[in-house]
Amino acid sequence: MAADSCSWFSALAVGVSLLKCFFISAYRSTDFEVHRNWLAITHSLPVSRWYYENTSEWTLDYPPLFAWFEFGLSQVARSFDANMLQVENLNYASPATVLFQRLSVIVTDVVFIYAARECCRCVREPKGSRDILSQPSFVLAVLLLWNFGLLLVDHIHFQYNGFLFGFLLLSVAKHLQSQHLQGALLFAFLLNLKHIYLYVAPAYGVYLLRSYCFTQDNKDGSIRWSSFSLLRLLALGAIVTSVCALSFGPFIAMGQLPQVLSRLFPFKRGLCHAYWAPNIWALYNVLDKTLAVLGVRLKLLEEAELPLASMTGGLVQEFEHSVLPSVTPAVTLVCTLLSILPAAASIWLRPRGARGFLRCLLLCALGSFMFGWHVHEKAILIAILPLSILAVENREDAGIFLILTTTGHYSLFPLLFTPAELPFKVALMLMFSIFSFTALRKLHSAQGFLLHPLEVIYLLGLVAVAIACEVVFPLSPWQQRLPFLPLLVTSVYCAMGVCYAFLRLYASLLLQREDKPKLL
Repeated sequence: MAADSCSWFSALAVGVSLLKCFFISAYRSTDFEVHRNWLAITHSLPVSRWYYENTSEWTLDYPPLFAWFEFGLSQVARSFDANMLQVENLNYASPATVLFQRLSVIVTDVVFIYAARECCRCVREPKGSRDILSQPSFVLAVLLLWNFGLLLVDHIHFQYNGFLFGFLLLSVAKHLQSQHLQGALLFAFLLNLKHIYLYVAPAYGVYLLRSYCFTQDNKDGSIRWSSFSLLRLLALGAIVTSVCALSFGPFIAMGQLPQVLSRLFPFKRGLCHAYWAPNIWALYNVLDKTLAVLGVRLKLLEEAELPLASMTGGLVQEFEHSVLPSVTPAVTLVCTLLSILPAAASIWLRPRGARGFLRCLLLCALGSFMFGWHVHEKAILIAILPLSILAVENREDAGIFLILTTTGHYSLFPLLFTPAELPFKVALMLMFSIFSFTALRKLHSAQGFLLHPLEVIYLLGLVAVAIACEVVFPLSPWQQRLPFLPLLVTSVYCAMGVCYAFLRLYASLLLQREDKPKLL
């Protein structure tokens, strides 16, 4: 990124930070109380009690480094309102508490801003371009800093995803800059801040082993086994081991590792997270429900014998399938591994450098999102944000980005269900979508259309879904009888788009022209 670009990047960063301040008093989800409780736990209790405390239902279930992050925030929080740091003060939300927690998200987003700047430095810039919309670095800065999903999830709904995504994007940028040890270190810290990023760990493992520990390829692109560097492998191992020891070491010493792991991986929560995540299990659940209804109407099934939730309450967290086989955590694990195996095998057999790694990372993220156990709808951002980098460089990736970001972002709408937030989420998504379509079309104008006609029709269908779910349904008599219906429709419609984007991204990886072997 050129030096004269610093002015517009700073303007974008300051502008979005001011916009975030506008949402300080907006709707906030139960995640606000989750993090307030974690502030109280880490501040008021000894370390030995952190992963045992259960006064609140929102127990600490992030890795230890994030607990220390909360502890650090709590040292500042006591200057705002010390009462928020009392464990027994459940659902405490004084004005000072709200102000502090909102500002803590905005301030820690500086990590994300810095990471976005580093990513912008990695993209290829066309020579002689003066139009700012023809500069990939500018478009990428807007796509990252002003990402609709991140604004909604962090600064209205409430979480610290920007801070965490900063580590992910900075790690990716370091790999694009061939600073592999720094990239590995940042990712190790990220895993110990939030374990959901295990989704993309296979991409890191395969890429670093194949393209960093093995330093040369044969002329045909195959691996040159004699080029293996034990020193590099030991360096990577030392990084991962040191960070994990720093994070988990105290709890291992106290004999609490099983307790910590039980909090991090609570498999009793059920297959779907409130059935909002638009993945393969949403489609599977709806198919099961459809077969159950048809079975009852055709008198092939007895309604009294069906699980209660499947016929009356929609798709809830604890879901027992009626017709199709019920899905276990082991099944989702196998499906996830099978979904990411071709991507991992591809960058092992045909390494394509850091951008091939990034493509594999995206497929691991989407594969885990599509087939994982109890997937949160917000996890779609793990694919959307890194895909922005490829979207500004490649027309095919730009088309995939537009499909994935539009459907993925709209699938987050149910997170804000109060009427007061409807104008804001619609306006923000429209602005981001219009910019994305306009800027990416201009960037790739010489290479043809970004979307096929059927893809355009599908995306326009989201408008009809939005009107039906957000405007028509609340005024209809179905609201009382079928309160889950808008969520179900949103999940199913968006799941089709996410599945399609996943398959297109896979095709772009497997059908990509093989690069010449490169000596590292």
